[in-house]
Amino acid sequence: MAGSDLRVVTETGPGGVVVIRVHGGLDGWSGCSELSDALVVAAGNSAGRTVVDLSGVGFADSAGLHALLRGLRAHGETGALLVLAGPLAPGVHRLFEVTGTLGAFRFAKDVETAFTP
Repeated sequence: MAGSDLRVVTETGPGGVVVIRVHGGLDGWSGCSELSDALVVAAGNSAGRTVVDLSGVGFADSAGLHALLRGLRAHGETGALLVLAGPLAPGVHRLFEVTGTLGAFRFAKDVETAFTP
């Protein structure tokens, strides 16, 4: 999948939590900039927590990881929590494993679980 196939939808969940739903391939710098921008905005607008639903992502590469890391940094600067929700496709999970970034993120098995502390 190419980055141009990426769809990013931002919604407000329970308690004002920002939910960013990602569908398609999380690859390609131009396609991932939309996610990166949404994460930076969410860091300042969430109720202390942003949930990124990655269950619709079939593939991710370094551009997608860069967008998520930029979002993580923005959330850290505002004191908000960023939670990545699955279930994750095997290739997406593998990206976090091979890059050593599994421990950098907080993961939840699904969106509903991501709302709990």
